[in-house]
Amino acid sequence: MSIPTLSHLLLLLAIILSPSIILFQASAESDSDRVAELLNIQSRSKSGVIHLDDHSLNRFLTSAKPRSYSLFIFFDAVQLHDKHELHLHDLRNEFGLVSSAFISNNKDTPAQSKLFFCDIEFKESQSTFALFGVNSLPHIRHVGPQIQNLKDSEPMDQSDFSRLAESMADFIQSKTKLTVGPIERPPVISNKQLGLLAVVLMIWAPFLVKRVLAGDTLLHDSKLWLALAVFVYFFSVSGAMHNIIRKMPMFLVDRNDPSKLIFFYQGSGMQLGAEGFAIGFLYTVVGLLLAFVTHLLIRVRNVTVQRVSMVFVLLVSFWAVKKVIYLDNWKTGYGIHGFWPNSWK
Repeated sequence: MSIPTLSHLLLLLAIILSPSIILFQASAESDSDRVAELLNIQSRSKSGVIHLDDHSLNRFLTSAKPRSYSLFIFFDAVQLHDKHELHLHDLRNEFGLVSSAFISNNKDTPAQSKLFFCDIEFKESQSTFALFGVNSLPHIRHVGPQIQNLKDSEPMDQSDFSRLAESMADFIQSKTKLTVGPIERPPVISNKQLGLLAVVLMIWAPFLVKRVLAGDTLLHDSKLWLALAVFVYFFSVSGAMHNIIRKMPMFLVDRNDPSKLIFFYQGSGMQLGAEGFAIGFLYTVVGLLLAFVTHLLIRVRNVTVQRVSMVFVLLVSFWAVKKVIYLDNWKTGYGIHGFWPNSWK
C-alpha cells in the first residue's frame, strides 16, 4: 500500500471543503445582493423608507440567512389615521425624518448598508403583523441581524414616542450603536408663504401706523393686556410649549383596555397634554387669587368681607397646591415634606 503524499492530502482536503466554500460564497453573494436591492429601493423613496409586504419581508428578512443588516420597521394602518389619539400619521412623518437624517448623515459610509427603515401596512400584510405579534398601534420594532424568531425582535416602548423623532434616534443608537445624526425638520412657513406675508404687511403698514398714532387699536386696551398676561402665565406653567414642540397627545388609549383613556401618565419621562393643562389650571387659579388679594381685596372697606375672602383664598390655594404636590409625588416618587422650626418642638 502506497503512503499518501502531501499533495494528495491537500487535494482531498480541498474536495471536502469545496462545497462549504461554495455555499459560503453563495450566501455572502446573496446577502450582498439583498443589500444592493434594499439600497436601490431606498434611493427611489422620498424619505428613504422602504415599503414592505408579506412577500418582500420574507425575501429580505424571514428567509434572508445570514443577514448583515438590521431593519427598523414602522407598523402602520391607513384606516386608523383618522383616530387622532393614535397620532399614526404624525409618527409616520417623524419616522421618515429619522430615515432621511440617517441616510444623509451616513452617506458613503459602512453604516449606510447596516440599517434600513421600513414600513408595513396592516391591510397588505396581516400575516406579517401576526408573525411579529403586533396587536396594537403605534408600534415600531428593531430586527437585528441575529434575530431568527420575529417575535424576539425589540419593540420600542410606547412611552418613548413622547420625543418623536429624537426618541426614535436614541432607540436606534442604543440597539445598533449607529448614529443617526442631526434631524432636519421642514420649516413651518415656506419661502412663498413668507413672501406673501411680507407683501401683505407692506400693504397694511400705512393704515396700521395711522391707527397706532391715533391710539385707536386693540393694543391700547388694558383689558386685552390683562387677558394676554393670564394666557402667557397659563401657557408657561402648563407646559404648552413642550406639548407643541414634542407634539404630545392630549391622552393615550389604554393598551390593556382600548375602551379606556389615560389622561395622567405615571413616570417622569412623559407628560400628556391634558395633564399639563390640569396643572396649569391649578397654578393659574392660585395666581389669580393672589392677584385678587393684592389688587382688589385691599380696596374693600368692609373688614368682614376681607376676612371671609382671605379664608376662601387660603383654602382654595391650599387645595390647589396640595393637588400639585400629590401629582408630582405620584409621577416621580419623590415626596415633599414639611419641617417645623426647632423652636416649635
